[in-house]
Amino acid sequence: MTIDEQRIGAELRRMADEARPVDAHAHARRARTGALRRRRATWSLAGLAVAASLVTAVMVAVPTGGAGPDTAAEVVRLPENTPEQLQVVRECMPNGGPVHNMDGNLRLPEQGSVEDFRVLAEYRDKKGMTALVGSLAGFVLCTPTTQKDMAERAVFTYWGFKPPGDVTGFRGDLQVDAYTAHTHSYATGPQRVQHDDVYRVVVGRVTSGVRRVEIDWADGRRTDARLAGGFFIARVPGKVGPTSILESPPVTVTAYGPQDQVLGRQKDVKFGPLGRGNGY
Repeated sequence: MTIDEQRIGAELRRMADEARPVDAHAHARRARTGALRRRRATWSLAGLAVAASLVTAVMVAVPTGGAGPDTAAEVVRLPENTPEQLQVVRECMPNGGPVHNMDGNLRLPEQGSVEDFRVLAEYRDKKGMTALVGSLAGFVLCTPTTQKDMAERAVFTYWGFKPPGDVTGFRGDLQVDAYTAHTHSYATGPQRVQHDDVYRVVVGRVTSGVRRVEIDWADGRRTDARLAGGFFIARVPGKVGPTSILESPPVTVTAYGPQDQVLGRQKDVKFGPLGRGNGY
């Protein structure tokens, strides 16, 4: 018997429109019960499998709890910050949220507040760390420094590069969300000699089947990204060329599965600033 997938899809879309942030599992149970009641007598086992896959794709509205934009997410709940991570987020956004990419004193409230953001993944080395800090709508990068006046601006990028942002909205097993640079500024010695370490940084998202993400930096270096909860980040010290410009050739990012098989690869990822799709 042919399954009425159009009717099932319409019912699920109606449920998604009515979703409230109370009990995501209740919506799934409601969809399963209603669909089975209508079609129990005619569905085959294969039909039940199709229906189950549709039910798990219900999109439930989950607010971030702050002033950020409302976002539809696939029952996504970001991890809670530890006290140390919360401190990183607050230092990253001293004005209370993301700011204009040309004016660190101009906060953009439509892009969320500190309370919306979580530390999703961190890359640490002997010189310090850079963190991927995100909400359900988008993300910023944070490189903590003791020189607060020299810290990088919290420039926001929407997941998917357009509002309202969709943290689960990517095809395949791998999505590269940014290949950019971040600077760690600090001073050393009694004379407070200024140092500015520039890093090339790659961040993105993967599905649950991915076990490892490797970055080919196109200059002889390859590194494994730090992977946490479906997010990844990697950084390497940047090299400045004879013209005092950061060398930033395109990179290749590869996602591997449990048997080290290739699940996804993005070649020739171009270097670019954060803030893509914001209109600022």
